[in-house]
Amino acid sequence: MTAARVRRRAFVALWLGQFVAVAGLTVVVPLLPFYLAGLGTDPDYVAWWTGVSLAAPAVAQVLAGPLWGWVGDRYGRKAMVVRALAGLALSVGLMALAVSPAQFLACRLLQGLFGGVVPASATFASSLAAPGRRGRALGGLFTATGAGALVGPLLGGLLAGRYGFGPLFAGVAALLAVAVVAAAVLLTEPPREPRPGRASVASVREVSGRLFRARHVRALVLAGLAGQAAAYALVVVFAPRVGQITSSVGEATAWVGVLQAATWAASLGGAPWWGARNDRSRPPRSFAWAAAGCALAVALQAVPADPELLLPLRLLQGLCFAALAQSVLHVVGRSVADSAQGSGLGVTSSLLELGQVLGPLFGALAASLLPPPAAFTAIGALFVLAAALAMRSARLTPPVTAAARSTVPTEAGVAS
Repeated sequence: MTAARVRRRAFVALWLGQFVAVAGLTVVVPLLPFYLAGLGTDPDYVAWWTGVSLAAPAVAQVLAGPLWGWVGDRYGRKAMVVRALAGLALSVGLMALAVSPAQFLACRLLQGLFGGVVPASATFASSLAAPGRRGRALGGLFTATGAGALVGPLLGGLLAGRYGFGPLFAGVAALLAVAVVAAAVLLTEPPREPRPGRASVASVREVSGRLFRARHVRALVLAGLAGQAAAYALVVVFAPRVGQITSSVGEATAWVGVLQAATWAASLGGAPWWGARNDRSRPPRSFAWAAAGCALAVALQAVPADPELLLPLRLLQGLCFAALAQSVLHVVGRSVADSAQGSGLGVTSSLLELGQVLGPLFGALAASLLPPPAAFTAIGALFVLAAALAMRSARLTPPVTAAARSTVPTEAGVAS
């Protein structure tokens, strides 16, 4: 089998796994309050359980992500992709059996501890792609995130009411099991740099120290954290804003679904473009321009009095948001040795996951203390901070010499 065919097979398996994972995890998120209420949660505590359940996987992933990355560096990247998909399948399957909010929360913590499909897939793709095609590889892979986030909520709304949440979770777990088999069969361990033995693998602490001593990497990771926090803060204030400018709960719910779908459709289309741009120019600059676009789109969402006028702003937001995480992972991936890719990307993904924890807290604080226009402006300011940090990273990034460029292989990467 040719090397190009091996890469194409690997990309299909990675894309399928990431799509199913994201779609499966987002299928219930918009309906989570209804699901928790159905588990017998006290109505006065539904909002609290919803917030804790949303944050739980991120908290667990912050702790487990770097460890799994190090294990992947030591024992192989394919095993980490299979492990992440299998761990997610197990946790989602157990969600189908949950009969109390505490049991569901335990499943969400298990998801964070043993999941982590996105960093595992990104590490594999970065290892397999030629250096000059890494941006295209990550951009193509992140289309799976956009597609999954687009399809998941739509299917959740259609299927949960007809079949219930238990069968829905069971169906997602079954699809994840198919993705596990596909990854086990189609993935071939990417080539590794020669090293004397397993003992030569650097610890997570060593990799983190080397990585974040580089000021341009440190600035861009902080920019990514700010961008993630802003995105999750927006979740808190967006639906209430749509409710203010619509005439009924039913109309508001429908418009939230449409606008969410439009956002992720734009992200799906933008991810490959940003990836190709990152191969041609400095990823921190792409991040800075994209974060500035997000800031503008978010700040203006407090202005329209009709939900239709939110549509172009959500399209701009989705297009620009597609650049953020992949640009950070691109820079980190080329800043660490091949033997430390898993640890480097694991640590970085864990830090980005903090945005899922800090963002809703910021959004809730802004919503409680500020009028709606000011709350959207405050969240837009977080994106402005992210853009400023990314521009600092761009200024600090060492130039690529002609000699270094000449060593970049020209063969097609994983996304070809």
